[in-house]
Amino acid sequence: MQIPETGLAKNEILSTLKSYKQNDLDWASGKVFGLVYDPGKEATEVIHQAYSMYLTENGLDPTTFTSLLRLENEVVRMIANLLGGDQHVVGNFTSGGTESLILAVKTARDMMRATKPEIQSPEMILPITAHSSFFKAAHYLDVKPVVVPVVDNTFRANVAAVKAAITDNTILLVGSAPSYAHGVVDPIAELGQIALDNDLLFHVDACVGGIHLSYMQQMGYEIPDFNLGVPGVTSLSVDLHKYGYAAKGASIIMYKNQEIRRYQMFSCSRWTGYTVMNPAITSSKPGGPLAAAWAILHYLGNEGYRSIVAEVMAATRTMIAGIEKIDGIRVLGKPDMCIFAFESTSERVDVFRLADRMKTKGWYLQPQFKRENSPSNLHVSLNHGSLRQAKELVTALAETVGEMMQEEPDQYQRKLRAELDKMSLSYDEGTFFKLVEMAGVSITEIPKEMAEINQILEALPYDMSEFLLTEYVNNIMK
Repeated sequence: MQIPETGLAKNEILSTLKSYKQNDLDWASGKVFGLVYDPGKEATEVIHQAYSMYLTENGLDPTTFTSLLRLENEVVRMIANLLGGDQHVVGNFTSGGTESLILAVKTARDMMRATKPEIQSPEMILPITAHSSFFKAAHYLDVKPVVVPVVDNTFRANVAAVKAAITDNTILLVGSAPSYAHGVVDPIAELGQIALDNDLLFHVDACVGGIHLSYMQQMGYEIPDFNLGVPGVTSLSVDLHKYGYAAKGASIIMYKNQEIRRYQMFSCSRWTGYTVMNPAITSSKPGGPLAAAWAILHYLGNEGYRSIVAEVMAATRTMIAGIEKIDGIRVLGKPDMCIFAFESTSERVDVFRLADRMKTKGWYLQPQFKRENSPSNLHVSLNHGSLRQAKELVTALAETVGEMMQEEPDQYQRKLRAELDKMSLSYDEGTFFKLVEMAGVSITEIPKEMAEINQILEALPYDMSEFLLTEYVNNIMK
């Protein structure tokens, strides 16, 4: 692949790009229950136009494109007010939940370096349901993740386990509102009290559902307290590109006050180039996602969001009730909003194979591995764009699960376990290619079926599955 010697025509370029997308998931069908959050055609047009207006502007220097600073301040203030912030709350726009969570950990680490210099090996306490980005932050920032269990069957953080895990090295507690995997809100008020009692920072990860949950509270739904108004909460993150329905690349990280947020910042004037002032991780900062986020907040307004939430929650209840009637699967826990997971109750229904079969029928459900007390399951995120397919999904599930219930149980996992027990696993190229061969995977093409791959990844020790994933991605990306 080379840069063409002579530029191509516009039509040829756009036609080629369109052809590249032919094997992508058809998110516009409403059958994709994850990854994409669609506010509808008219709202999307507003987003596109606002994004395009700021396609070139760069937030690297807030004194140059002052409109971006104004947009950021206004978006942060709107979200802070929605999520229980007072006049002291401050925040920043980021590229997504991962950046927001990394910043929350970085801020805690640097603040404790300044205020508790005796801590040389900082730790943060994570319920096993905490988002993987916290583990990424731990890896990048040299903060030890101390993982604690969640309460059986509810999947909410175990308050007693969190309290017992605190040591002299603890710098940060974490709670989710809700946890991505099961859609349940952790006991934020109780965790906040522990943070106060132990003089610790406490971050609430409300990335996936903070906006949706806030409107649910306004509408009278019984939702556990989770926002910036809860005593002990010192920071909170919320994604606008999920249930805020903004364009991808839009999240907010907020702190109780400027004193805490100061430790998030980075400035540099010691090199030969321009003065660097980075409130978040990136330096160049595209204006498009910010302008699009500002636009969708104004376009939908409180009334629009409440209308969406009402429709989505009504459909969610119908879906969960329908799934509970299907012999062979059941919903895990008691989800607080429109994201949930379901497991198999029969050896004839392997959820990974169920996901593959549903995909051949045009449906996308997200596989999740067995970890601690959470069994293998499939994740569902219902949003405005998939509303029209909610009942049809339940019908398709009932049909597909019914087919599997008539078949003999899958013996692959039993054979897999026996094969893995025979193997001498090591972190090298030889092991990688053995496991790839077992899964029937090509390193030159994206697999069409994922069941056996997921079964292998689930069966391997954590470190080995992560090694396998890293090597695979390292091979397919040129």
